[in-house]
Amino acid sequence: MKTNNVMVRPMGDFQVQQRTKDGMFNATSLLKQWNDSKGQQKQMIHYFDNSATKEYIDTIQAKENFTQRNSVYVKSKARADRGGGTWMHPMLFIDFAMWINPSFKYDVLKFVYDQMIRYRNEAGDAYKYLSAAVATLVEKPFMAGAMSQISKGINFCVFGDHRKMIRNERGDEAAQRALFDFERKLGDLINEGFLKSFEDVMRYLRDTWRRKFQVN
Repeated sequence: MKTNNVMVRPMGDFQVQQRTKDGMFNATSLLKQWNDSKGQQKQMIHYFDNSATKEYIDTIQAKENFTQRNSVYVKSKARADRGGGTWMHPMLFIDFAMWINPSFKYDVLKFVYDQMIRYRNEAGDAYKYLSAAVATLVEKPFMAGAMSQISKGINFCVFGDHRKMIRNERGDEAAQRALFDFERKLGDLINEGFLKSFEDVMRYLRDTWRRKFQVN
């Protein structure tokens, strides 16, 4: 899955942003949250001016066989809501977060250790698998509308709600794993002949939602 999404994920008491395409984290966003919560004014430049940081960036570049420094971090001048700020390679972001406050160490290591991004990308592949299955049930002109309705139903079944970008907002590992499993299961049910029409699929989604969330 090559589409780049920005996942919002919990890390301790803060929310961090991570791009799924290259795995980079938004360091500017984390620093702003820290400063706002603590009434401090730590500055990014102080981290980059640190000699240990410069040596560590060189190490990451060498270990990862990067030919350019912007593979370790990228500084974007775009607006914050359009991906602006400093984005860091996960290994640099870990160091940066612990530079902000050493008490982040456990939260950061646990956070990077989990498999959320893996499951988010696999969910994207599962969506393609599901789309191919749905294509056997509906005519091509109706595919976009059918997938829109099915995706909405899946959101209700997995997250208990539906709204724009909910899949990116729910960045925890368990939710992404559930999304992957559900999309694969639905594709399998179609391919194996248990769901023979678009109406069957929508009926299955409604029934699943009612059973899961005890809606009478």
